[in-house]
This record gives sequence, structure tokens and C-alpha cells, in this order.
Amino acid sequence: MHGESPSPVTQLLVRWRAGDHEALEALMPLVYDELRRLAHHYLRQERSDHTLQSTALVHEAYLRLAGQNPPQWQNRAHFFGIAAHLMRQILVEYARSRGTAKRGANAPRLALDVAAALPQQTDVDVVALDRALQELSELDAQQGRIVELRFFAGLTIEDTSEVLGVSPATVKRDWTTARAWLYRAMTGEARL
Repeated sequence: MHGESPSPVTQLLVRWRAGDHEALEALMPLVYDELRRLAHHYLRQERSDHTLQSTALVHEAYLRLAGQNPPQWQNRAHFFGIAAHLMRQILVEYARSRGTAKRGANAPRLALDVAAALPQQTDVDVVALDRALQELSELDAQQGRIVELRFFAGLTIEDTSEVLGVSPATVKRDWTTARAWLYRAMTGEARL
């Protein structure tokens, strides 16, 4: 597949990594809508009085991306994986700064049912989810990364496979196992 040319996003990521700061400015309009969609997905089922908005989440992620030495981008999916990790950090920091680290005390809640398919689970405390993901990552780093890529980046099985360099079958298997583990960790129940 050497004859295929990289996507415009991938080309701009490579240029940005090489030190071309104009590439970052050209990149953002191409990825902004996708980042907003992801941010909206995270925030859409938050409390109605929640003050963090999709635009603010995207802008904060952009500022953090622009302010750091960019990694060796592999492709578009890799970029969104890194953006997802940043969004996760921002959401957890926001939740903690609002004094919501106490067990459920008005903690920002995220819809986890669509991405993680936790049965009957309509929303999840983002701080508790972060703790559960940290525990899962200690047990199985790849499963933790898969959850982060699928939930926080909204990547497909195929994109997640590409980012991690594993087969789609491995991603599907680990995704199923990780969802079951998270369900038990988040609900305290031993059933699916």
C-alpha cells in the first residue's frame, strides 16, 4: 500500500511535527468539527447546570496540543487518540477543581452507555471513571488504552487497531473484556 498518499490531516501532522507551526493552524479547521463532536458526545448528558461546554473543552485540548512538543504522529487516528487522552485529563481536572471528587457529590457525569455499552448505565461520574480506568490500566494497559480510544476519542475498532498496532479481533476481544470489567467496577455488580 505504498502507492497510497497520506490524508491531508496526516500530511499536516507530519509537517507540524517537523516544526511547521503553520501546519497546526491549517490542521485545526480540518479536525475542529470532529473534536467538537467528540466533546459534545462527552458532555451531552451532563447536569443541566454544568458550566463546561464543548467549545471550551476543544479549545483547552487545542491549547495543550499546541503548547507541547508534538509526538511522532502515525496517522489521523493517532492524533485523535492523543486528543482523547487530553480531553480525559481536562474533564477529570475540571471535575476535581469543582470539588466533586467526593463520592458522587454533584460530580460531572458523562454518557457511557453509547461508547462502553454498560447495560442500564445512563451516566457515569467522570472522576470515578478515571479511577476505574487507572485500575484497569494497571491490570491490563492495552485494555485501558482501548477504552480511552473508544470512549474518549470515539475511534472505531479499526482505527483503534491501527493506533495500537494490533488486530481488529484483538481490539474487539479486549473491548468486550474491558467493558465487562468497567461495568463491575462502576456498579459494584458482578453481572453483565
